[in-house]
Amino acid sequence: MKLLWSKFSPMFRRFLISYLIILMIPQIAGYASYRASIEAARASSIENSLKSLNLGKEIIERNLLQVEAFTRQLAINQDLYRLIADPKPLDVYNVYGIGRMQRSLSMYSSTNEYLSHFFIYIPNYNVIITPTTVYYRPEHYYAANALEGMTYEQWSENILKKPHFNEIIPLRNYKREISSNVLTTVPAITFLQSLPLNSFNKPQATIGVLINEDKMANLTQHIVDQYGGWTLVRDADGNVIFSRGIEQAEAQRMAETYNRDAHQVQPIEGGRLLLSIESGQNGWSYMAGIPEKALMTNAEQIKQVTFAFTLATLVLGLAIGLVLAYRNSAPIYKLLSVFREQTSEPLGKRRNEYDFLASHIHHLIANNHSLENALNEQIPLLRDGFIKRLLTGEFYTTRELEAISSQTQIALQNTHGMTGLLKVNGYASLDSEETIQELGVAKLIVRQTITEWNAEVLMTDWGTDQIAFICPASNEPLEQAIHHCESELERLRELIYKDYRISTTIGTGAAYEVWNDVGRSFDEAKQAMDYAIHCGADQLVKFEDTLKENEMYYYPIESEQRLLNTVKAGEVQEALRILDQLFVRNFEERELSYEMVQQFIMELKGTYLKLDESKIKLGDSFTDEYKNCVASIQTTDSIPALRGKFKRLTEEMCSEVVKKRSSTHADTVQEIMSYIENNYGDANLTIYRIAEHMGKSEKFISQLFKEHTGENLSDYVERVRINAASGLLLESGQTIDEIALTTGYNSAHSFRRAFKRVRGISPSVFRKMDNQSG
Repeated sequence: MKLLWSKFSPMFRRFLISYLIILMIPQIAGYASYRASIEAARASSIENSLKSLNLGKEIIERNLLQVEAFTRQLAINQDLYRLIADPKPLDVYNVYGIGRMQRSLSMYSSTNEYLSHFFIYIPNYNVIITPTTVYYRPEHYYAANALEGMTYEQWSENILKKPHFNEIIPLRNYKREISSNVLTTVPAITFLQSLPLNSFNKPQATIGVLINEDKMANLTQHIVDQYGGWTLVRDADGNVIFSRGIEQAEAQRMAETYNRDAHQVQPIEGGRLLLSIESGQNGWSYMAGIPEKALMTNAEQIKQVTFAFTLATLVLGLAIGLVLAYRNSAPIYKLLSVFREQTSEPLGKRRNEYDFLASHIHHLIANNHSLENALNEQIPLLRDGFIKRLLTGEFYTTRELEAISSQTQIALQNTHGMTGLLKVNGYASLDSEETIQELGVAKLIVRQTITEWNAEVLMTDWGTDQIAFICPASNEPLEQAIHHCESELERLRELIYKDYRISTTIGTGAAYEVWNDVGRSFDEAKQAMDYAIHCGADQLVKFEDTLKENEMYYYPIESEQRLLNTVKAGEVQEALRILDQLFVRNFEERELSYEMVQQFIMELKGTYLKLDESKIKLGDSFTDEYKNCVASIQTTDSIPALRGKFKRLTEEMCSEVVKKRSSTHADTVQEIMSYIENNYGDANLTIYRIAEHMGKSEKFISQLFKEHTGENLSDYVERVRINAASGLLLESGQTIDEIALTTGYNSAHSFRRAFKRVRGISPSVFRKMDNQSG
């Protein structure tokens, strides 16, 4: 530690002081945080209590609304309407109608717990119907369900005969018959409603719902259980609806002295807080009295946790600060050493370490920007080379095309379009510097004009006086888009001549539908240009215009070369597309003579025989069979038969090439694995070193290894090293540091991290587990 302090003293102290300052900030704010926590806990407890009280209020009101809805449903019940409105039938008791009504009421009692006990009084028959029975004399119902404090006459006059509209009688005891001749006293709230709903004088029926106090009060019981307080609900007139945890007399006093205009939370006697919520539905007040000590339970827990946490952070933070100060200062010191080794700065005049690093890093960034600018200057050349390769059909796979286009920053969006060749007329002989400069200006004007028309057009110089271009089509139908491009090109040609007196000729090929078909389209554009030059035309000439006078078969050398290359690459879809294109050009767009058909077929057979080359290294049995298949193709066969035979040849050859290539790639992967197995102990074994040994690029071997094994090459190297290290941990007496160096790790720290990442445990634990199991 003394040596460490002497080497890293300045930086180590700076880091350590910074960590200590940061560590002290939460300690200084500890008291404020503690006070804030207490207030937050108190506010949270009050908020939770209000939420609980409000939840009980909402459930009670929702159930009361359902009771009201129940009375509205009865108001439109046809059976009940006939009983209260129709004249009495010959059967003065109407046993059938009343019994039917009683049976229909039984289903309502299961829809809401508040509807467990209710009655309907029908003056027309002087009968009371309940969900369980029918009382043909109201006296009998009252005898089994007497309301405390009321005689039968008072009950009949005030309950049955008076009109009611959503009326609630506060809590009263009533005698309820629970079995034959067995009565019990139950406190209940009575809800009354007269029918029809708009009856204000003499009602035709009265509905009474007796709601047991427990069914309402239980919704606030958890507040009493949690805090040891009480709950109370009073109506707008100050009558107690129900209460819990408080004496009836005290509850009535609280209900009478309650101030509706006071705050939701207010202190009351006994060290309690009064929480209250007003109902906008029926004017009831929901109140809860909670001891403040109960609210502070969470705050006391927070106090203890805060004190313990503060003490722990002081001790742990100091230890972590020491470790981090060393770990963070050591790499910077090493970095400083590297930079100072490359400079001649005098030891006595060293600047601040960070200023020293900043100046050198700034120098590195400046160099990097210079390199980046140099590379950006090469992008136009890369773009030009990419466009030329695209026009000459040198891309045989879509993957290769997309990879190179991304490097040149060319976005290949629309997959169809047309190609063309534009010739600036009048510059056949460039015999002076002025003529060359004039031609350069003319080509620049043409390029600028085309770019202003469509910035997505790809252009490159083709020869001295020609410009090749690729014009991607819009999203409209292909034929319509190509026609639009040709019309615009003719308009631009006339505009260039009108504004700048530059005469031009344009040759265009047929449309391409995939990017790999651009080469074919450009070959046709060159044929159209040759035809235009031959005819002396200074206009736009399309490839299809040249077919009118062409009785030769269509098989340019570029198409043959593309077909050969795609088959050699194993790209069966692209090869079949080129083959189909050749048959369409020769047998659908042309009317060839029999001699031309024979010559075309013989040329095509010759192309397929060229595939039998030694560098493909196909098997002897396949080569002999392939030659026999090519030889069996006769020019006298029908066009569909010829097309089918060449298609089968293409598919078989591509399949064999892919099989051979897979075998070769498998050998390459095996060679990579063997090289890693033999050299995993080399700390400099990287993907670059492996690629250098294999003679291939890093990207190629990485992709190849991933495709064949499903595992990243770097992960495989690490796995081989960890497997070797596991064996040494179990079988040798080497230390962990020695094993780390033996298996190719620069430090024991990096080895431990890698081992835990692969095995899930540290090397020391791994060795101990084996010793214990042994």
